[in-house]
Amino acid sequence: MELKQPYLLFLGDAADALAAKVAQGIKTWRPEYCVGQLRLDGCNADVGLEDMNIAQAAEAGAKTLVIGVANRGGVISQEWVSVLIEALEAGMDIAAGLHNKLVDIPELVACAEKNGRSLFDVRYPTQTYPVANGKKRAGKRVLTVGTDCSVGKMYTSLAIEKEMKVRGVDADFRATGQTGILITGAGVSADCVVSDFVSGAIETISPENAPEHWDVIEGQGSLFHASFAGVTTGLIHGSQADALVLCHEPTRTHMRGLPDYPLPELKECMAANIATGKLTNPNVQFVGVSINTSGLSESEALDYMDKVESEIGLPVVDPFRQGVSRIVDKLLEL
Repeated sequence: MELKQPYLLFLGDAADALAAKVAQGIKTWRPEYCVGQLRLDGCNADVGLEDMNIAQAAEAGAKTLVIGVANRGGVISQEWVSVLIEALEAGMDIAAGLHNKLVDIPELVACAEKNGRSLFDVRYPTQTYPVANGKKRAGKRVLTVGTDCSVGKMYTSLAIEKEMKVRGVDADFRATGQTGILITGAGVSADCVVSDFVSGAIETISPENAPEHWDVIEGQGSLFHASFAGVTTGLIHGSQADALVLCHEPTRTHMRGLPDYPLPELKECMAANIATGKLTNPNVQFVGVSINTSGLSESEALDYMDKVESEIGLPVVDPFRQGVSRIVDKLLEL
């Protein structure tokens, strides 16, 4: 799916900043896509854009209203629906990454049809994907993988793409989750693709390209997560990655949501990802490690990263504290 830009970011009645993290992600990584934000009474979030109503956003050229807030249960309230209908009537499409579907709300469907607008439930694919063929395709690809879920794979991927573009490298971020799709306007939510077609979906969104072009593919899950290892495997095979970047959060005591499963050792995790990746790219290799050190002090973070780097012999960075330039240096050697 591809969303039309620019966006009006809908923050609704978000209880706090965390509830509007999708909108904040869009503002952080694609500020050029945003014309403003729309906040209802009682909203306690602010992503720093100009506050607008629907009429003002339409006048500013907004093409899509993006629901950038998630409430408990992903419920779309009647108050929200009235705003969304106003946006459709003003000529905007609507996009959301909630579990509850826009297309399951009759009033929205009828209004969209009447006004020739589109409703995008970005969690759910709008096309069918082929079974992967595993054939080698031109272009270069880097995939972020993790020791666990929610360890910074999307953030790291976007940081790598940004650093490459600053250097004039031909590179594109390929979103594989709903937040990434809303940030960039295109991609596939891999966790909602039938398992037989995950690799084929990744082949589709990362097609053959110019020899020096880099696709930076957002990773999902972990080979060591009992719940989500399947989607990770599909991403690794479908990406045919030339390079891998390992993402890790060092303060966790167990896999997210699985207290009976400890986190793997970094070298163990790297070996498993390399073994899996060799099926579709025998030359796959790691180029660095991205550490989410938000739970550590500055000195603790630096000491930890120095220790890991001495052990594995590759660049180890926190993309938020230090950026990813050293990882990109390594990538561009390939």
